[in-house]
Amino acid sequence: MRVSLIQLLVSDTESADERRARAAALVRGRAGDDLVVLPELWTTGAWAYDDWQAGAEPVDGPTARAMSAAARSAAVWLHAGTVVERSDDGSLYNTALLFDRSGALRRTYRKIHRYGFDTGEAVWMAAGREVVTIGTELGRLGFATCYDLRFPELFRALVDAGTEILVVPAAWPARRREQWRILVRARAVEEQAVVLACCAAGSHGGMEQAGGSMVVDPWGTVLAEAGAGEEVLTAEIDMDVVAAIRAELPVLQDRVLSIPAPENARSASAP
Repeated sequence: MRVSLIQLLVSDTESADERRARAAALVRGRAGDDLVVLPELWTTGAWAYDDWQAGAEPVDGPTARAMSAAARSAAVWLHAGTVVERSDDGSLYNTALLFDRSGALRRTYRKIHRYGFDTGEAVWMAAGREVVTIGTELGRLGFATCYDLRFPELFRALVDAGTEILVVPAAWPARRREQWRILVRARAVEEQAVVLACCAAGSHGGMEQAGGSMVVDPWGTVLAEAGAGEEVLTAEIDMDVVAAIRAELPVLQDRVLSIPAPENARSASAP
């Protein structure tokens, strides 16, 4: 499997329409890849709270249309990062979009853990409630977003649902980049899964982004890692390694304390 993480630069000086067109062009350029991933809230900026209301859109809005066309053009699976979703009742969500090779929207994930304590997501956005996975010909993908990394119980629920590939778009602050590196690798080792962690670059809303997107194997080995600026990070992954490592070191079988699979877990098999 060949994957590319598009570590998109997000700034206050570029409009959402301009960035949408630029991201679509970068995705179209990834023909030959199997899976392409974009960062969190790259249209509005994850830290530009004042822009969220104006930039909110439905899951079939302008970002979805542009990304659908780009995925179809490149014939790739596309995890288009997340958008500020405005639901039918007017609530805002931090929502991930996954498109298949034909450009069909196959799955969405509303971020469960909202960052901000008394500001940002915690105030302006509603929380997702569903643990989301999807079966593909590449393996079963599990969804998480940025701050979710700090909550290992979500990742254990994802691996219990059969996840082999954890996809994590983010807009992680540069000042906590080392924590980002630790947590991404920890989730890979802990769940014996491949982790594709795609973080934004640049600065917006007064916050410098960490960049440092990573592809990590189930041993915690970093297969590829980006710098701080805009970059397309590409890696080849042997997916047989997931089953091999889980067989060689079957730690998941030795769990003593466990949580029943959530009733709201949502999954789908490949066609």
